[in-house]
Amino acid sequence: MSPPAPAVRIPVTSIDLEDTHRLIPARYSESGTVLSRLTEDTRALDDLLELDGATNDRLLGELGLLPGIGVHELVYGVDYAHIVNAAFTHAAPEGGRFNSSDRGAWYAGLEREVSLAEVAFHKRRQLEEVNWQEGEIATFDDYLADFTMPAHDLTAGRSQFRKYLRGEPIPESYAEPQKLAAKLLTRQSNGILYPSARRAGGRCLVCFRPALVYNVRRGKRLQFALRAGEVFNVRHAKEIAVR
Repeated sequence: MSPPAPAVRIPVTSIDLEDTHRLIPARYSESGTVLSRLTEDTRALDDLLELDGATNDRLLGELGLLPGIGVHELVYGVDYAHIVNAAFTHAAPEGGRFNSSDRGAWYAGLEREVSLAEVAFHKRRQLEEVNWQEGEIATFDDYLADFTMPAHDLTAGRSQFRKYLRGEPIPESYAEPQKLAAKLLTRQSNGILYPSARRAGGRCLVCFRPALVYNVRRGKRLQFALRAGEVFNVRHAKEIAVR
């Protein structure tokens, strides 16, 4: 019987990053809820919000009703707290590269072009999955944040790290990095610095702790066109005015 493979050791590095970029669909920026588009009647909006709150994971998380993240971990009384909390409470059904469906995380690109490449890839995948052949206009807000913390570092290019950084197939390629993230979470990891799978030479950060997403502010609104099966060029994204 062969001995077990040695555990992969992930180095820890101290990061001091300013102006990282997280792109979020612009519809989520308005009053913290898309329901504000449906009515200008305050009483009617309150009724809609109460109904939405029964199934809104961010609101449930802020009430301590989600199993994957405790209410004491979320942030309150700071700018864009609802944007930060939503990142950790609205996990995708299949999770992300470094998070499961039980607990979200804050993903950001160190450069805006990296974030554009990442979100465009996933948006285009959605179009392909539903066989949508028409062009699609996507509008995102760029949320900037700063980070000063120790983080695990996968940017060294070691062969042992490749299984955590595979680009395809999704969600199968997330199995190993999600296992890694679960282990690191139990060891009080703050997050992971890693190479982008969608833009060569780009780097991304995933932060596991809401309180470490610092100085969040809304930057530019960006718009770009996508079509299933077509290669996206980040230079085609344009800044547009926020109405």
